[in-house]
Amino acid sequence: MFFSIIIPLYNRPQEIDELLATLCLQTYTNFEVLVIEDGSSQLAEEIVRGYTDRLDIRYFYKENAGQGFARNYGFERAKGDYFVVFDSDCLIPEDYLEIVKNYLCNKYLDAYGGPDAAHGSFTPVQKAISYGMTSIFTTGGIRGNKTHVGKFHPRSFNMGVSREVWEKVGGFKITRLGEDIEYSIRIQENGFKTGLIPGAIVFHKRRTSLIQFYKQIHFFGRARINIYKHFPAELKLVHFFPAAFTLGILFVLILNIFSLPLAYAGNLFLLVYFMLIFFHSLTLNRSLKVAFLSIISSFIQLTAYGLGFIQDFLKRIVLKQQ
Repeated sequence: MFFSIIIPLYNRPQEIDELLATLCLQTYTNFEVLVIEDGSSQLAEEIVRGYTDRLDIRYFYKENAGQGFARNYGFERAKGDYFVVFDSDCLIPEDYLEIVKNYLCNKYLDAYGGPDAAHGSFTPVQKAISYGMTSIFTTGGIRGNKTHVGKFHPRSFNMGVSREVWEKVGGFKITRLGEDIEYSIRIQENGFKTGLIPGAIVFHKRRTSLIQFYKQIHFFGRARINIYKHFPAELKLVHFFPAAFTLGILFVLILNIFSLPLAYAGNLFLLVYFMLIFFHSLTLNRSLKVAFLSIISSFIQLTAYGLGFIQDFLKRIVLKQQ
C-alpha cells in the first residue's frame, strides 16, 4: 500500500520542520509527502527542500483559499492508493504508518480517523490544552475514543481516505468551519465505510497559548452551526452542553452579584467540578502546574465553544442571517 501524506501549511515553517523530522523515522517507508503552502507569507520551501534526500517529498505553493481546498490541491496531485491528511502542528510516532497499514490490511476502511495526544516534550500549556480537548469532563472524552455520539467522523488533523473515495466523492466542499465533518458525512452517505483506528495516534501540539486556544475553540463552536446548516440531523443534544455551561456560568455570576440564595449552590457546584478536573489531570499528567492550567484550559474549552455556538445559533438559525 502506497500512502500520500498531504499537509496544508499556512505561515508555520517551524511546525512543518518538526513534523517532517518525525516522518523520516517511519518504520513503514512506502509513502510520499506533499506540502501545500496555502498563500503563506512565511515560506517553508527551503525547509522542505532540506528533506529531499530523506523523504519522497514535493512542495507546492498556491493562492490562499483555506485548509480544505489546500488538501484538495494535494489530492489532485497525489500518487498514492491512500491519502493521509495531517495538520502541520502534529508530530507523528514512528510506527504510525505501519499501524495504519496493518489495520487496513486486516479490517479495511475507506476512510479513517485517529486519536490525538500530548507528547512528553510539550509545554505545560500545550499539555493542559490537550487535556481540555480530550478530557471526560470537557468533551466527554469522545475524541479518538471508541465511544462517541452517532457515527464516527474522522477529523482532518489525523485522517485518511482511499483513492476510491476521492474519485467518487471528491474532496472538501467547504474550506473551513467544520469542513472535515462535512466531508466525513458525505463519505458515509456515499456508502463508504469509515471508522477509528485507535492505535493511529498523533501528538497534536495545537495552539501554543491560551489566547490562541480560545480563538480556535470559538471557531469550532461556530463550525458546529455551519455543519447544522448542511446536515440538520447532525446537531445533537450534546452539542448544546458547552452553551448551557456558559449560560450557567453567567447565571451563577449574576447570583453572586446580587447575593441571591442560590449563589452558594452554584459556587459549590463549580468548585467541585474544577477540583475534579484538577485531580483528574494531576493523575494523568503528574504535574501540579499542568493540573492547574487544565482548569483554565477546560474553562476556555467550554465557554469559547459555547460562545461561538450561541453567536452563530442566534445569527444563522434564529435571525436567519447568512
